Amino acid sequence: MKLFSKLCGAAVMALSLLGGTIASAGTIDDIRRRGVLRIPAILNETPYFNKDPRTGEWQGFVIDMANDIAKTLDVKLEVVESSWANAILDVQSGKVDMAFAVTATPVRAMSVSFSDPTYYNSFVIVSSKDELSGKTWNELNDPKYTFAVDLGSAQDLITQQYLPKANILRFKTRDEAIVAVTTGKAEGLVNTMLNGLVISKKAPNIGSVQVPTPVLSTPSVIALNYSVDEPFKTFVSAWAEYNRRIGNNQTWILKSLEPFGITLTDIPDGFGFGG
Repeated sequence: MKLFSKLCGAAVMALSLLGGTIASAGTIDDIRRRGVLRIPAILNETPYFNKDPRTGEWQGFVIDMANDIAKTLDVKLEVVESSWANAILDVQSGKVDMAFAVTATPVRAMSVSFSDPTYYNSFVIVSSKDELSGKTWNELNDPKYTFAVDLGSAQDLITQQYLPKANILRFKTRDEAIVAVTTGKAEGLVNTMLNGLVISKKAPNIGSVQVPTPVLSTPSVIALNYSVDEPFKTFVSAWAEYNRRIGNNQTWILKSLEPFGITLTDIPDGFGFGG
């Protein structure tokens, strides 16, 4: 009997030493114990994020999505001011728990893990040039065309892949790229559908959204630290899939576009948030 007790005690001790996996709490428990879900947010990035300078309150469809996850976990949302360039680093360092509105690329997949898509976005050209309307990416891939893009963005990668022969002007910021188009230095701005819709409303002289064919649709995902456990990854992906399929994510996106006078009827044919 004493031998049996000693063996049992040794077995329990051995299990407790296996990385602490049995006794340690999971990611969801850690977030609930902390009482907040942390996400990065970027200033003046409507419709994704927007901070009211008077109240300090964050708005935008990403905030609505994150609030819904926080509510599901029964915690509060904590917003950490960041930038598109630093958001992935914030996830890697553990400064935040997740980052929204991330374009899933193979390069980024080496740094963070991805959830199932929250919605699908498309790459477009914003231009006032009628000659660009209805063209294919292949037809636009010509040295006679000049396009502006913000350096290092997902849309920059698209120009490298689909417009290698075109003249591409790359700028540090999107605002600089917009100015290049409005001043006639470039025929059009390469960007995503959501950004393009807002840009065309905020700067009407830049032109309208053109959707070259084939439609280049890309998943927007939630980035997670590789160290989070499988139950948390499963939860986040289940949340993304559920809300995308029943239309909640589309509702939040359209709500964030309303202040710009953008409705579902302004979305070009062939584009769908569900993929």
